[in-house]
Amino acid sequence: MRPDDEALIVIDLQNDFCPGGALAVQGGDQIVGRVNALMRDHAVVVLTQDWHPADHTSFAANHPGAAPYSVIQMPYGAQVLWPAHCIQGSDGAQFHPDLHVDRADLILRKGFRASIDSYSAFFENDHKTATGLDGYLRDRGVKKLTFVGLALDFCVAWSAVDAARLGYGVTVLEGACRAIDLDGSLAAAGDTMRAAGVTQEA
Repeated sequence: MRPDDEALIVIDLQNDFCPGGALAVQGGDQIVGRVNALMRDHAVVVLTQDWHPADHTSFAANHPGAAPYSVIQMPYGAQVLWPAHCIQGSDGAQFHPDLHVDRADLILRKGFRASIDSYSAFFENDHKTATGLDGYLRDRGVKKLTFVGLALDFCVAWSAVDAARLGYGVTVLEGACRAIDLDGSLAAAGDTMRAAGVTQEA
C-alpha cells in the first residue's frame, strides 16, 4: 500500500470515452485492469466524471453549422467542439462497468456548467474556477498524486499540469492512459507536462 500522503486520481474512465462511446479513445477500455490494481494499492483514490448538460457549449451540435473537432474562441480561450458526450444521467456518462468504482473515496463531477468546459480535475477551463479537489486533497494530507485515465492529452494532462502548479509532486502513468491525439495534441501535452515538472512514466 502506498503512503497515506499519496493519492491516485483516475480521470474520466467513462463509457463515452471507451470503444463504442460517443467520444471513444482508442484502447480506452484496455487500461481498466491496471487502474483497478492501482486503486487497490492507494489509500486515497479519487475518480473524476465528466458530467455535461445536453446544452453544453463545448458540443458541436449546439453550434449550428460547426463541425465536430473544429475550434472556436470562447470568453475563456480556444475551445474544441466535441461530439456530445457524457450527458448527465446517460449511460455514456457512467463509469466503465469493469471499473471498481466502490474503491473510490471521492467521485468528482466536472463540466456541469453549460457555459464553460472543464478538462482539469482542479479548475474549469478559465483556469480560475476551482472544482474543490485541491481543498479535499489538502485536508486529507495528500502531497503526491499519480494520474491515470482518459484522455492523456486533454483531461489527464491538464489535471497533471494544474496539480504541479499547485505544488503537488505529480506522476502520470502513461501506460494506464490513452490519448485522442488531435492534430498533434499528444506531443504538445507531453511538452507541457515536462515543462511543468510532471514525471511521466510507463
